Amino acid sequence: MQARMKSAANADVTAAIQSLYKAVYSGGVDPRVLELVHLRASQINGCSPCVFAGIASAKRRGETDERLHNVVTWRETPFFTEAERAALALAEAATRIQDGAPGVTDGIWDAAAAHFDENQLSAIILDIALTNFFNRINHTIREQAGTTW
Repeated sequence: MQARMKSAANADVTAAIQSLYKAVYSGGVDPRVLELVHLRASQINGCSPCVFAGIASAKRRGETDERLHNVVTWRETPFFTEAERAALALAEAATRIQDGAPGVTDGIWDAAAAHFDENQLSAIILDIALTNFFNRINHTIREQAGTTW
């Protein structure tokens, strides 16, 4: 598959995105949890460049191959904490809102709220939204896996 266009950096867009990521990472959430959230949403959306780059980024933050290989099956593995599971469930529910999917149910929200305060929840939600944003752009322009940010 050939990319449809080269990613041209627009200074205003780049600055805005950097500000959003600064807000995400200043929300008090363990960066490794944010990496897991990003990876899971990107897996759901089938975004190969975000999966590729997300794994590289998670590894730089000390994430293990064992856990990264099992994000896709996080419910069936013993490798994640209850807080991580709550964040992954929130990422899945917020990402899968198409075709009548229930989205974020009260149970999913309550589980996340039991582990994260409002600032942290805001950061996780913004991280999910940004991931979905980039997943959609990458699908539209057929961005290829193999680069990292």
